[in-house]
Amino acid sequence: MRSILRRLRSSQELIILCGATFLVMAGQGVVSPILPLYAKDFGVSATMVGLTLTVFALARLVVNVPAGMIADRFGRRILLIGGPILTSIGMFGSGQAGDIWELLVWRFIAGAGSAFYMSGAMIYLIDIAPPLSLTRYVATNQWALAVGVALGPGIGGILADAYGLSTPFYVVGVLAILTAVYAGFRLPETRGKAAANTEAPAAAPISMWAFATSRRFLLIAVASATIFMTRAGSRATLMPLHADEALGWGPAEIGVVFTVTGVMTLFTLMPSAWAADAIGRRYVICFSGVAAGAGALVVGAFASPVGYVVGNVVMTLGTGTAGPAPAAYVAEIAPPEKRGVAIALYRSAGDVGFLAAPPLLGLLSEATSISTALAVSGIVVAAGGVVFFLGSMGDPAAGRAILPPLDGDGPTSV
Repeated sequence: MRSILRRLRSSQELIILCGATFLVMAGQGVVSPILPLYAKDFGVSATMVGLTLTVFALARLVVNVPAGMIADRFGRRILLIGGPILTSIGMFGSGQAGDIWELLVWRFIAGAGSAFYMSGAMIYLIDIAPPLSLTRYVATNQWALAVGVALGPGIGGILADAYGLSTPFYVVGVLAILTAVYAGFRLPETRGKAAANTEAPAAAPISMWAFATSRRFLLIAVASATIFMTRAGSRATLMPLHADEALGWGPAEIGVVFTVTGVMTLFTLMPSAWAADAIGRRYVICFSGVAAGAGALVVGAFASPVGYVVGNVVMTLGTGTAGPAPAAYVAEIAPPEKRGVAIALYRSAGDVGFLAAPPLLGLLSEATSISTALAVSGIVVAAGGVVFFLGSMGDPAAGRAILPPLDGDGPTSV
């Protein structure tokens, strides 16, 4: 009975966390299809357009580790409430930006808020997840994230067409304030649950430097960085510009395609969580990279509406299945007593890709073409998935789920 009540309480916390995550990601989704066009209105190059995403990622990269340290020392709630407040400030400021440099400053502030919230949410999720349900808990929260991302772009495109490109920023600012209030009232503190939810025998302490330079972490860091490169560099930067230049599409058309393909993620997260547990995390992570790369190649190779839509669909199959398996893998290899910093390092690996991809791919597109830049990004992300697959052979954390002992001798793989 006590175990059942604990599971019910954990599920309730999961649902509440998913609600907060939905609000945060719906806000970011609203801005995504119009941000490159908004920045382009300042009369800047594709490289400068890419910097609007880069400074957002730079802020997250700078803040991730301090956020993890705060979570370990002071708790998760300070991040879950303070993050959205910072995001709202950055978004309201972005809507009032008078030039590209003001926009970059406000985007940095919004990125810092995002880092606080998402770091806190990831650590909170691992705190409340029963060990044998970790992948499913991750998938459920990312399902809420995907709903927000899927609904946001269509709303953002319609708002931008009807009321101007700055309007979506104000909408996001309001959503962020609502998130902070919601989290403050509904999410209790979970610091201290790490040890309680860890069933494995206590391992010898490990320094963060040893963890960050370990083979296991470096493999997942590369895979994560290339997926985030695809999301920020290919999908969020090059694809809207490609649709604008090659197809003559505006924010409404781009937003609709992003929304339709984003909805696909709702149907890939749970199957990918099942596949990670039943087949193995390394297979899912490899598939994600290869599919995301193939999608970028298709969009770049076919300058037509059909090619654009098909490429987006294929890419979504990759990026949509990329969430649960890597996050569950990192949670399993992270030292429980330093969970906040370990998760921060994992998020930072992804943010390196998010940070570097937009300006680098922007420069490459200017030197060659958008199609060439998309092809290069596709090859890199596919290679990241394959490298993890080959390098994680024999690693139990990259394999199938572990079931409770059948005879008391030890855990058993599915």
